[in-house]
Amino acid sequence: MTAFDAAKEYQHWLDQPHLPAQMRDELKSLTDEAEIRDRFGADLDFGTGGLRGVMGAGLNRMNIYTVRRATAGLALHLQAQGEDAVKAGVAIGYDCRHHSQRFAEIAACTLAAYGIRAYVAPLLCPTPELSWTVRHLQAAAGIMITASHNPPKYNGYKVYNRHGGQLLEADADDIKARMASFSDIFQVPSLTRDEAEAKGLLQTVSANVRARYVETVVRELRDPRLGDERKQLAVVYTPLHGTGNVPVREALRLAGYERVALVASQVEPNGDFPTVKSPNPEEGEALSLGCQLADEVGADLVMGTDPDADRVGIAARDKTGQLKLLTGNQVGALLVDYMCGRLQTGDQKGQPPIVFKTIVTSDFGRAIAQSHGVTVEETLTGFKYIGDRITAYEASGSYRLLVGYEESYGYLLAPIVRDKDAVQGCLAIAEMTAYHKARGENLFDVLERLYGQFGWYGEKLVNVELSGSDGVERMKRALQALREQPLQVDGLQLMAVEDYLSGERRYVADGKTERLTLPTSDVQKFLFAGGHWAAIRPSGTEPKMKMYVGVRGNSASERDDVLNRMVETLRRRVAD
Repeated sequence: MTAFDAAKEYQHWLDQPHLPAQMRDELKSLTDEAEIRDRFGADLDFGTGGLRGVMGAGLNRMNIYTVRRATAGLALHLQAQGEDAVKAGVAIGYDCRHHSQRFAEIAACTLAAYGIRAYVAPLLCPTPELSWTVRHLQAAAGIMITASHNPPKYNGYKVYNRHGGQLLEADADDIKARMASFSDIFQVPSLTRDEAEAKGLLQTVSANVRARYVETVVRELRDPRLGDERKQLAVVYTPLHGTGNVPVREALRLAGYERVALVASQVEPNGDFPTVKSPNPEEGEALSLGCQLADEVGADLVMGTDPDADRVGIAARDKTGQLKLLTGNQVGALLVDYMCGRLQTGDQKGQPPIVFKTIVTSDFGRAIAQSHGVTVEETLTGFKYIGDRITAYEASGSYRLLVGYEESYGYLLAPIVRDKDAVQGCLAIAEMTAYHKARGENLFDVLERLYGQFGWYGEKLVNVELSGSDGVERMKRALQALREQPLQVDGLQLMAVEDYLSGERRYVADGKTERLTLPTSDVQKFLFAGGHWAAIRPSGTEPKMKMYVGVRGNSASERDDVLNRMVETLRRRVAD
């Protein structure tokens, strides 16, 4: 972030003659100096996730001016790549949040001022559909206006490269540096919509693009082993007021699912997300209405997608007939097992298959994949890294994607996009559930069988809120304390410490070190004997510390005991 004289910047905004009346009134209502410092003391930081912040007036807020400056930085970035990138243009999508469509238009009009054509989605769309559109149109970049699962007051701005993947560090840093050339945020060039359209620089994406995206998802993921079994599966689906409604329902319909019930009160897009505390499928409360409906209609499976439909949470029946939530790690492992099973029945597609997981994702899926002879590769947290590896292997012809997944409910099974994809996830989960149901098993039966074969894996994510002006400093102190005195857990032997900031793995027994092969990131991971581990990192999108724990027990009780001890130890260390 760049620091500014907050009072001076605040007055500069008030002095703008063309400032929208609503924004001017908002600024005039500010009386708290701390609020003015928060809004104007620093700009909204641009990173590999683009922009994400509270909507409102100010340099540290999501608004038409911060969107315009970010887009100007992207435009200069593309111009530096040459004429081909300029001619290829930029695809733009947007979700259901307040001002998303307006921000998409602002981005398009800013690109037009630089002579770069923008292809804007005709309707709100999922993030993976934007990734598909970039690839389908062979655009030079993509912009997605979304704040994913954040509360209603947030919005965000993600940038995608020509492969349809989120930006990596080098490109994000270049855009950020070019944004800094605009010392006055009000001097960023832009055209009006009419001017941009008259020049042919703002075009609407054909509705056929969505149809082709959904059709491709179905063609890639439909299990050839299934037929009328799909008609026996009863599904409840909720888009949680977001963008998934049309594409998810259409994918299920085209695949052959007829018993799909919708949570009526959550179908219509609504940026206030009025029926949930948080539109986040990681939170069990988000699926509560779906589970109620499933009990009413006797459904086997409940699926809910987040507002931009790149992640999906599920609940399924256990052997007692009760609906239970599954974690992202459990679903990821089940999908790995299911897709490996498809390989064994002749569902082959050329290059050797590969599974991608992140360093904070359970090792359960790794064990399953390797038992089938499938290669597994780890990446840093963030699906951008998985997308980048898919692209690299596709170019070299070395591997093809089988499954890529994160513990945070993001899955990708067909490399037709380069980001996690809940449209794919929903269809694959339905196919998997229907396949096992036809053989007399539910998903929890399969899980228990896999636990018995590979060990009782368990995981937990602990978020520690560190909001306030000193939140960043508190995070830094906690991470530094762990570097100086590594995590110790009673009854467990610490074997090694991986510090992705220094890029080293250090073995405790002899102090020897070796270089890590992944990019630099502020993550520490502690490896214990027996396959247990803990990792900690600052969130890239929210003021919180994210702590991950993974264990492997010989029984459910042993797993739970070790998991609880590790979580409590980690909590105490961060609290201290």
